[in-house]
Amino acid sequence: MKLQGSIFIVTGGASGLGEASVRALHDGGACVVIADLNVEAGERLAAALGERAVFARTNVADEGDAQSAVELAKSRFGGLNGLVNCAGIGSAGKVLGKNGPLPLADFARSIQVNLVGTFNMIRLAAAAMAEGAPQDDGERGVIVNTASVAAFDGQIGQAAYAASKGGIVSMTLPIARELAKNGIRVVTIAPGLFLTPMMHTLPPEVQESLAASVPFPQRLGQPAEYARLVCSIVDNVMINGETIRLDGAIRLAPR
Repeated sequence: MKLQGSIFIVTGGASGLGEASVRALHDGGACVVIADLNVEAGERLAAALGERAVFARTNVADEGDAQSAVELAKSRFGGLNGLVNCAGIGSAGKVLGKNGPLPLADFARSIQVNLVGTFNMIRLAAAAMAEGAPQDDGERGVIVNTASVAAFDGQIGQAAYAASKGGIVSMTLPIARELAKNGIRVVTIAPGLFLTPMMHTLPPEVQESLAASVPFPQRLGQPAEYARLVCSIVDNVMINGETIRLDGAIRLAPR
């Protein structure tokens, strides 16, 4: 799919991997709906990018919010060609912690935001994409999801997070197979250790220790590197139904 003139929604688009994706897509000539809960950051980014960007306050797990973001893309820019799902939360908690079993609500929240929220955006965005005119090779849309290496190498304390990201990995192929008839591709990226806002809250020595655990390049990933892969996926119509690890060959230790 050509970026120039295409219309995208990026969830979690006001910061981190999402913001980098917004900027890269916009630089390539796309129109972008920045879907995020952070109103201040989202509106500031949209204002900085200009008329080809607009902000929509969006809780991805809320059906009304998600539908509103899709409708905004259609009303403001004339349709929808792509979705990049970056919204998510990171939480840690042992199944049997010092204060007893992990509260069920904590597990459910990770699933609701990371997995249900991703699926909610996929289903509504796909409906809008299917209405569009096909581009080259009959392509009508592309969906890029964000999982995590924790889906494969989940650490102690990551049961909820790993389950939510593992669900994203598991549904990638069946959804890609189903939406093939509509000319819509579905691809997932599983990032390793990246310099996101959450990472920036850690002390420098902790960041350095984490960076040293990455085989090569021995550093933390940059959000712009994630965004470049997003653009490569958009550009290459043969990439479909796959989960791509973007991790410098790291394999997480048990703890």
